[in-house]
Amino acid sequence: MISKLEAIISLNPEAEATQMADGSLVWHKNPTNITDEQITTKQAELQTDYDNKAYARKRAIEYPSVQDFMEAYTEKEIGSNNTKWDAYVTKYNKVRTDNPKG
Repeated sequence: MISKLEAIISLNPEAEATQMADGSLVWHKNPTNITDEQITTKQAELQTDYDNKAYARKRAIEYPSVQDFMEAYTEKEIGSNNTKWDAYVTKYNKVRTDNPKG
């Protein structure tokens, strides 16, 4: 869940506030007079953006490593052996298939 403070900083990086345990805000600096409605709207916008990028976060964890890529590519280009390259491409494409965009 996107916090009120994340939304505030997104609205105005110069703003300063403390969120209390009960969820209320104590403003230290609110140069553009950010309202509760603006905060709620920005929270929803940021949460939607975060949720829509779940596939990308999952892909980043599951993709084969850069080391695997370098080794497979080097063996393919220098050693003329496509075995590791073919396996790398298969794993890469499986991650994309298993974690489609939106």
